[in-house]
Amino acid sequence: MPSGAGPVARTGHRICPLCESTCGLIFELEGRAVTRVAPNPEDLMSAGHSCAKGLGLARLEGDPDRIRVPLLRAGDGSFREATWTEAFEEIGKRLPEFVADPGSCALYHGNPAAHHLDSTFYLGELIGALGTRNVFSPASVDTWPKNVAHLLLYGSGLGMSLPDIDRTDYLLVLGSNPLVSNGSTITAPGMDRRLRALRERGGTLVVVDPVRTRTAEVADTHVAIRPGTDALFLLGLLAVVATEDLARPERVPRVVDGFDEVLALAAEYSPEIVAPVCGVDPDLIRAVARGFATAPSAVAHSRMGTCMQEFGTLANWLVEVLTIVTGNVDRPGGAMFTLPPAGGPNTWPVSKPPRLTFDRWRSRVRGLPEALGELPAVCLAEEILTPGPGRVRALITLAGNPARSLPNSAAVEQALREVEFMVSVDCYLNETTRYADVILPPPPLATRGHHDVTLAHFQVRNVARYTPPLLELGAGELAEWEILLRLAAIARGVPDLSTERLDDEVAAVAVRRAAKLAGCEPERVERATRDRRGPARLLDLRLRSGPYGDRFGEVEGGLTLALLEANPNGIDYGPMRPRLPEVLRTPNGRIDLMPELIVADLPRLRASMSRGHDGLLLINRRQRRGMNSWLHNALPQPDEGQCALLMSPADAAESNLVDGDRVTITSRIAAVRTELRIDRTLRPGVVSMPHGWGHDGPGLGTGRSAAVPGANYNVLIDDEQDLEAVTASPIFYGVPVTVTRASEGRD
Repeated sequence: MPSGAGPVARTGHRICPLCESTCGLIFELEGRAVTRVAPNPEDLMSAGHSCAKGLGLARLEGDPDRIRVPLLRAGDGSFREATWTEAFEEIGKRLPEFVADPGSCALYHGNPAAHHLDSTFYLGELIGALGTRNVFSPASVDTWPKNVAHLLLYGSGLGMSLPDIDRTDYLLVLGSNPLVSNGSTITAPGMDRRLRALRERGGTLVVVDPVRTRTAEVADTHVAIRPGTDALFLLGLLAVVATEDLARPERVPRVVDGFDEVLALAAEYSPEIVAPVCGVDPDLIRAVARGFATAPSAVAHSRMGTCMQEFGTLANWLVEVLTIVTGNVDRPGGAMFTLPPAGGPNTWPVSKPPRLTFDRWRSRVRGLPEALGELPAVCLAEEILTPGPGRVRALITLAGNPARSLPNSAAVEQALREVEFMVSVDCYLNETTRYADVILPPPPLATRGHHDVTLAHFQVRNVARYTPPLLELGAGELAEWEILLRLAAIARGVPDLSTERLDDEVAAVAVRRAAKLAGCEPERVERATRDRRGPARLLDLRLRSGPYGDRFGEVEGGLTLALLEANPNGIDYGPMRPRLPEVLRTPNGRIDLMPELIVADLPRLRASMSRGHDGLLLINRRQRRGMNSWLHNALPQPDEGQCALLMSPADAAESNLVDGDRVTITSRIAAVRTELRIDRTLRPGVVSMPHGWGHDGPGLGTGRSAAVPGANYNVLIDDEQDLEAVTASPIFYGVPVTVTRASEGRD
């Protein structure tokens, strides 16, 4: 290179790790700096699509506020930079005391951790070393009702049924705005293209949402439902199916039980009965039911709006029931099950009746149930603040900001202040990590390889993809999987055990499992993968023993990590195909449409119909550039009104409010102030704010977001009384509030 020349520019493939869409991207780099991000038009899954968040990854990588070196809390409460040796020495001095006290350690992992190979493969090692059942994540805030409904119907909370959106004739979407969210619990990048194709082939799109969202705007029918009444709306649809003989028993798989019983139950909820509560016309309910049931193929898909409400599990159960009784499960254009390349809970064989991963243990203070290995996140604060044996005294957070992701933020922050020892693996000094004793920074995104093992369970097409690291680890950087293993070694009482040795221990277990799945000798498996280390080795083991794998050389042309490295745009294994009954992991290998745990909640739903419907109901909303709280600092937000409360013109006129007013929003437990904006897309009686804001208080290292902190939605949400009955998830959607003009003075 000529003297004085700058860094050489180059490009490389990446899979976006921000959300379920997993879009293919092209990174442009100069030296170690990511200078530009563009969509990859050749990616077999996303075909040139990316949202603003993915295209903003260069800002995230280069954010000057990112933590680059470990931080230790100093005696005056501030942080000082430290070496990795110093950081782990401090953890080694303090963490073992809490590991030795059963139940006193807790771990919270945020959404970003779910998308990386490091945490996917190594987080379990840390949890096991801590010996704790106090594990928390945002899944219990925004997903559990859907997970548990699928768990009880199909036996797996991860291997969900998916809408075969590319082949369906009728798509019913409830509580989801995929043109902004890009899909959630569904990996279908380019949703605008897919919905346009549905309409072009003569299909029908129906959106059920209190707001005329971007997705509702392109729908054939928008059902402007009252928040929190989706379960009643679905029962109304099923009542029409039952009373007008629209069910399709001849198309229902023989492994389904409770077909007649569930229709008889639903027949009691006629459109005339449920429509006044839902705030929609009964004729509209009948039209949707008839259109869905008589379409050549149809499927319903539900998400946030159905999960974060009072009757979330009932609503998500009824979504599946509607699809099943109309003969649309496990068939093209209906609800189908993907076949993830790296395998998973609904691909691995079972030798004995599986045990459902729900309510196997309960929390110490309130006795709330576990699901999928975690306790409800609403327990976190009380498990720290409530004295007694088993009280949480130490906390590890991984890529999470519970101070802004969980309800009742005031209680969460009090708990974070009072916890005796806290370690955070995070790249920001945010509302949570400011309370940590040690902060360990993960390395840049470009140093990681990526195959989304978890989200491959949500793909609407069977495509395998991998993008290798674009950069070597730099001086002073440590891979996240190495950080997790170092923490696990300290927790196990062997802090000097090398990361290489620990990685070999993890791999040895994975080798035995892969050999069993592939039907070959462990020695052969070990030889085939010994040249790789870390997540790449574990991924190769999963891919080669998975549904398309080469069985470690026995299947010519079978899938390997090397094959994906040679095909950076992916390998297409075709559309989803029927998988019943082998996909089921229920104890009896059948689908019970009348699970006792869910059906037992119907009387509570019935009783709710007699409530009054006066007052305002608060719902949250998606933002194109937001991702809970953690992208607010890196990606520029639209304007200072990003946290405005949206209100219909009718409600504003009734309250004598005008656009631009400062208003106070008051729930049963708290109040916040923000700007008011009049918006005609909301149905009367509904107001809307985004969550994850409120970037205020001392000690933050996020200059951009702190400059426009916004209003904290989560402080309004009760984490004690207002919980979903089955899963103990907090109710964020349909929260009764009052809105008044704010008094003069500072906020």
